[in-house]
Amino acid sequence: MPLVTSKEMFKKAYEGGYAIGAFNVNNLEIIQGITEAAAEVRAPLILQVSAGARKYAKHVYLMKLIEAAEIDTGLPICVHLDHGEDFEICKSCIDGGFTSVMIDGSKHSFEENVRLTLEVVKYAHDRGVVVEGELGKLAGIEDAINVSAEDASFTRPEEVEEFVSRTGVDSLAIAIGTSHGAYKFKPGQKPRLRFDILEEVSKRLPNFPIVLHGASSVVPEFVEIINANGGEMPDAIGIPEEMLREAARGAVCKINIDSDLRLGMTAGIREHMKKNPSHFDPRQYLAPGRANIKSLVKNKLINVLGCDGKAE
Repeated sequence: MPLVTSKEMFKKAYEGGYAIGAFNVNNLEIIQGITEAAAEVRAPLILQVSAGARKYAKHVYLMKLIEAAEIDTGLPICVHLDHGEDFEICKSCIDGGFTSVMIDGSKHSFEENVRLTLEVVKYAHDRGVVVEGELGKLAGIEDAINVSAEDASFTRPEEVEEFVSRTGVDSLAIAIGTSHGAYKFKPGQKPRLRFDILEEVSKRLPNFPIVLHGASSVVPEFVEIINANGGEMPDAIGIPEEMLREAARGAVCKINIDSDLRLGMTAGIREHMKKNPSHFDPRQYLAPGRANIKSLVKNKLINVLGCDGKAE
């Protein structure tokens, strides 16, 4: 099956009350762990590539690895640019075979965000590629994204209709309380998502796919393993999975997961090296990280996203 866009995925997800997992990829083991899990439960996938991942692994290497995964699994896979900051990187990814791109103009004024997003939409749609836009700013740090809590802002529901109608985007990322990275809440702070904003947005944009970024749950088991093997992450708190499942039952059709993958890989490597300090074969210490990712993704697909069995 050739690489696909997310358009049909989102239509079915909205109608079926589930969400598609959008998992960030950086190397072979991460791609294998994600796609092997999805193949076992027959789930559609979005594999995301950030600007940092393209710089680290190179565009062509990641594309060939993803193509190999598609051949190996036969799954419908969409390749998506995560947080494209300007027209040039979006164009490069479109020209390089991506089937979906995100243009993140949320740091700009509303009018500049509209202008930039529309520019990308015109180029992408002429080439059969779909586009995700963003309104509102998520706090947190991930790759080149660094937004302080003071600068973060919730999405304003009264702006979403105008933004979508003027830009023609195919999906919209909104800010309702998620954040990038592993430290989403302060110690003692109760995790909370603004479902009232999500509900109002969905009323204003009926049958339109909504996206949640920064939605890792910061799996406690992985954090415990890391801390037990030399790490210092006692205050890492993520989004409760039941909140994400509730969002997936509504208008949210795409949920982004990155930090949990990093934690799973790191926990596997740290635990292995603590037990086997003399090992120097990458296959020995990367394999446990890959296994953690596979287990994590399978749980997300079944119990959080609800998209198991939805691949055709």
